[in-house]
Amino acid sequence: MKIIINNSSQQPIYEQIVEQIKSLIIARELREHTMLPSVRGLSKELRISALTVKKAYDRLEEEGFVTTVHGKGSFVASTNQELLMEEHRKEVEADLEVAVRRARICGMKDEEIRELFDLIMEDE
Repeated sequence: MKIIINNSSQQPIYEQIVEQIKSLIIARELREHTMLPSVRGLSKELRISALTVKKAYDRLEEEGFVTTVHGKGSFVASTNQELLMEEHRKEVEADLEVAVRRARICGMKDEEIRELFDLIMEDE
């Protein structure tokens, strides 16, 4: 599992881990019941505190992406399709917000943005 920590980011390290693991699960690069690296193992690999990894795993468990079995480790939870779809929607919504903001900065009016969106939808 490839996790990249950006030390210059304003986002806390545990949140970076959470987001990257969620992305891997959503993209199905991490499948149901796949064992995640141990807290110690990932903390050594990333050269960060084990408490930071533990916090990330706890958050993933709270959000339903991971289950932890005491003494066994953390595993990708059985996929909840609604949860995955909601995560996809959030990502698409964020991408669209960025695109609309960019279009407005370029001076495009809402009607022009809608026409462009409709044109793109027709092509897909």
